[in-house]
Amino acid sequence: MSEQLSAVSNTVVPKRKKSFKETLHQLFMVQKLYSPMGITLLVGCAIIMAYGVSEGGITFGGIVVAVAVAVPLIYCVVAYPKFGTVFLLVMAYFLFQLGRIGVPGPLGTVMDALQLLLLISLVVKQKRENNWAILKGPVSIMILLWVGYNLIEVANPAAASRLAWVYTVRSVAIVQFSYFIFLYNVRTIEFVRFLYKLWLGLAFIGALWAFKQEYIGFSDSEMAYLNTPDLIALLFINGHWRKYSIFSDPVAFSYNMAMPCILCVCIIFGKFQTWKKGFAGFMIVFCFVAMLYSGTRGANVLIPAGLFMFAILNYNKKVLIFSCIATFFFIVLINFPTGNQTIVRFQSAFRPNNDDSYNVRKKNQKRIQPYILSHPMGGGLGSVGEWGKKFAPGSFLGDFAPDSGYIRVAVEDGYLGLILFCTMMFVMMKTGINNFYSIKDPELKSYCLAAALVVFTYNVANFPQEALVQFPSNILFYLFCALMTITKRLDDEMQLKKLNESNIVPAINV
Repeated sequence: MSEQLSAVSNTVVPKRKKSFKETLHQLFMVQKLYSPMGITLLVGCAIIMAYGVSEGGITFGGIVVAVAVAVPLIYCVVAYPKFGTVFLLVMAYFLFQLGRIGVPGPLGTVMDALQLLLLISLVVKQKRENNWAILKGPVSIMILLWVGYNLIEVANPAAASRLAWVYTVRSVAIVQFSYFIFLYNVRTIEFVRFLYKLWLGLAFIGALWAFKQEYIGFSDSEMAYLNTPDLIALLFINGHWRKYSIFSDPVAFSYNMAMPCILCVCIIFGKFQTWKKGFAGFMIVFCFVAMLYSGTRGANVLIPAGLFMFAILNYNKKVLIFSCIATFFFIVLINFPTGNQTIVRFQSAFRPNNDDSYNVRKKNQKRIQPYILSHPMGGGLGSVGEWGKKFAPGSFLGDFAPDSGYIRVAVEDGYLGLILFCTMMFVMMKTGINNFYSIKDPELKSYCLAAALVVFTYNVANFPQEALVQFPSNILFYLFCALMTITKRLDDEMQLKKLNESNIVPAINV
């Protein structure tokens, strides 16, 4: 027996070989490069840096800094989905401001790459888990059908340019797949709360920057951006500049001020703490005033439209009183005599027949109707607007300005595409409304209501302008589409947990 114990004690257990990840952790986190390997690595990097800077100058240094930032950033986006989701939203908000302050590079392509990374990470994890339930819901099916329809548009015989399709399909396919990214990555009510707080924080920054532009003025980089005849004609009206804050243009800015107001109304009427309701009231006033500085008439009808739907979905005595007060306020504001150009422009949104630009749009839309009716698949993606001018200059569609998201769909995708697009929007709204009425948890119910109202309001906004093509609105739209489903999923999990805790076994109908 003693001999056996001695043999066992003398047995040499082979060392397990460390994985690459464990080696890196040991080198950087434990030893902190204070080892022969770490010193060798530092010396090697120093030699490469010295030689590169001597040969390539500041360009090489910039590349090294970019790589040093990009590599860990890419790793964090892929390995930590929550970080990737938050980073996507923040980048969508500050994308254009980064370009104005001189950040080099194709930032739009960076956003495409970021979404593609998140999508690849999602596919890899789904393949590992072998659970494709996120593709089976009604909204998921409609999005896949819409993306598929736009992919076959490459074979549209009426398309003037295939290259225009290549540039345009990115904004259709990649952005819409962000719905699945959010649907998979947002899994807890804590993260839902954080996303709403983040959105309000970003909206506050956007509104604050508009106040800065209004009362302090534009920065040198912003004035350089405005110093073109086309932009001056578009944004300098009656001796007053339209503000665009950190966004691409006043339209995108105004829409991103109207939407947080809808969320704040849901907070005020939800079961939240008093100080949160007070902050929501402040945000409504702050964002509404900032929205007026944009001078975008199409945005002025969004808050009343959102409140109208809110009153229908959440009808009770308090909502009725609030609706009456809000209606009285808007009636007074619309008819109040004033010389303030900001308020005058707001009032003109409710008198469209007296607006020259609105009448021009009506004539353009009337002119394009015969083309839409005679082309069931439209003129192809990218056939109108800026891409149309670039890839098919002088063509009938190349010189046509759609000035509406629905008109663009009808012209580029035809009446078949328009029917499919409107069906997709209907399914999204139906899903959100059904989920709102079936959710039992009060907090999740408020979040679902806010998401459904934002999706509805974006659809209203898509008629006078192209509301779903520019950052951050395109990302936010599919975030809220996902949140309508996520809140229902979390509520089901919550109710099932309560059921298990109370040891109640539900009857199963066979």
